[in-house]
Amino acid sequence: MIYNVTDLEVYGLSIELLKELYTFLTKVPNSEFDSVKNCKRAGKSIPTNLAEGFGKRNSEATFKNHILICIGSSDEVMAHIQTIYTVVPKLEKEGLVLSEKYKILSRKLNSLHKNWKSYKY
Repeated sequence: MIYNVTDLEVYGLSIELLKELYTFLTKVPNSEFDSVKNCKRAGKSIPTNLAEGFGKRNSEATFKNHILICIGSSDEVMAHIQTIYTVVPKLEKEGLVLSEKYKILSRKLNSLHKNWKSYKY
């Protein structure tokens, strides 16, 4: 049973990936400050939107909308990572691995969106 947002697998995965993302971003040169800033913002928005949406889960449409926002943020992180390793080629291998993990998160978020049913308590 899911009682708290932390019971959601995608929430835990988004927090773990956020740690990996921040570690990756420490290797990006200061010249790419804007990409780092935007990538952090998008990465942080995934668990926070899950938490906000979960708090409103009695409204299935509202929670599902928050999940869609999370999917968009996950895809945005992947785009920022690709931008970073395009201009900083030494980060390509690590960036590709991290992007793959965000693809998995996006698939899991899509599955949650498809299968979520809200129940009245």
